[in-house]
Amino acid sequence: MNKIPQLHKHMAPTSVGIRIVTCSTSKYAQTRAGEEPDDKSGNIIERLVIEAGHSVRGRYLISDSKQMIQTHVRKTLSSPETDALIITGGTGLSPRDLTIESVSPFLEKSIPGFGELFRKISFDKIGSAAILSRAIAGSSKGKVIFCLPGSPDAVETALTQLVLPEIGHMLKVSREH
Repeated sequence: MNKIPQLHKHMAPTSVGIRIVTCSTSKYAQTRAGEEPDDKSGNIIERLVIEAGHSVRGRYLISDSKQMIQTHVRKTLSSPETDALIITGGTGLSPRDLTIESVSPFLEKSIPGFGELFRKISFDKIGSAAILSRAIAGSSKGKVIFCLPGSPDAVETALTQLVLPEIGHMLKVSREH
């Protein structure tokens, strides 16, 4: 067995700063109307990030808007306290789903294995509907970005099986010179 991944993980940061963004036009409209939306996926991300020993460097609920999504990508990439961005929502096939198209231009390196494994894990749980997921991950400026579906189950699956076990490793490798 190759010990390089184990060595990288050993040398990787154990606590990282993470910005959490939920993209949901309907939930965003609720906040604009003064209501408190039930952001189950955002809640799951925040809970799991904290339980894993990482810190939340901001949590936001935005509309499915290219401009709003790209604003959060830019803020993440320019923030010295933030190491990663996790976006939930807006990854489907609907015309209003713009997360992938909004984030992709910022990625210096894509991580195809993330989406491939996520869809494989999802297929094992939900069957062929997993092909509708366009979940992606990538790196830019020494930071990592994850775009996840809005489903609470999908978020929990991605965080527990892929994101949290590898985020430090991803950051370590993406910051090597």
